[in-house]
Amino acid sequence: MNYAESLESCKSKYPFDVWRTYVDDGLEQYNEENCNRAKSIVDELIKSLKSLGVNSAESEKVALFKIAVESFNVLNADLDEEFIETGEREDLCELINEIGKCVGIDTSKYGAGEGLASEWRDW
Repeated sequence: MNYAESLESCKSKYPFDVWRTYVDDGLEQYNEENCNRAKSIVDELIKSLKSLGVNSAESEKVALFKIAVESFNVLNADLDEEFIETGEREDLCELINEIGKCVGIDTSKYGAGEGLASEWRDW
């Protein structure tokens, strides 16, 4: 599997369809619009990593992860800090680390061993 295919395969790990079902339990913050906003952040990260290319410097790749995590900070703040709770935090950290591994980053070097998201997340 090449670099772009590996990144595309990460989309199969998106948690957003599951999150959308939380609306059935009365958790309106997981409505279609908000879940689409979350999905678009990760879609943009993957698109940007693909454009950057396999041979780009790790620092350039990490900068894209920072943008994505900070975008999630904004999304969560916009929703009164109620969008990314414990389960969602775990989902996102796992997904971000998986994407990091797909682009050749040793995610254990970041966030005191917790991964890339832990470098910049407020959630």
